[in-house]
Amino acid sequence: MPAIQDAVIELREVAKSYPGIVPVTVLRTASLRVNRGETVALVGPSGSGKSTLLNLLGTLDTPDSGSVWIGGRDVTRLDAKDLARVRNRDLGFIFQSHHLLPQCSVLENVLLPSLADRGHPPADAHERARRLLDRVGLGPRHNHLPGQLSGGERQRAAVVRALIQSPQVVLADEPTGALDRANAEALGRLLVELNLEEGLALVVVTHSLELARQMSRIVELKDGALLPA
Repeated sequence: MPAIQDAVIELREVAKSYPGIVPVTVLRTASLRVNRGETVALVGPSGSGKSTLLNLLGTLDTPDSGSVWIGGRDVTRLDAKDLARVRNRDLGFIFQSHHLLPQCSVLENVLLPSLADRGHPPADAHERARRLLDRVGLGPRHNHLPGQLSGGERQRAAVVRALIQSPQVVLADEPTGALDRANAEALGRLLVELNLEEGLALVVVTHSLELARQMSRIVELKDGALLPA
């Protein structure tokens, strides 16, 4: 089946269960289509499988059935090497914890994804990194270590790291969960602004209704199915 035009990332009738004495079914033929430039919030109660769904979108886990499409390709058919390339080039990841390397400067942390293909950043990566750091208000801090930054600044650096490879899609798992209210609101606005400026798709898993309402669409995961909220 060909990819649907303009769908940058898509789940097609994906099911996922985990074995055990009592098997746990997380997803029951879930389908989701996200277009370029769209922002989507995934909401649902704790334990409903939101992070599992995000891991499937990010090719960090594999479905029991169904398929995952990114950039017009069925990535469930790719081998490990090609999947790693998709993660590095087509996807950007933001987590609740920033996961910055403490021994590296902000600029070095941001450039890490650009090292994967060649072992060194391409010529234009430094320029893009500095431009994005300026854009998020971290220009004067690019030589600082993560320990010298506030929580909000560290998370902004993580956002820039997710964008450095010009991905088609950014996947964010509770990106404001460790921030206070003011920093959470500011980061939410920043994500939406960067989504528009960069022309990418943004999928956010969140418990925060404030953050979810900043997205263009809210989808609820309930009883293994995805439903419009």
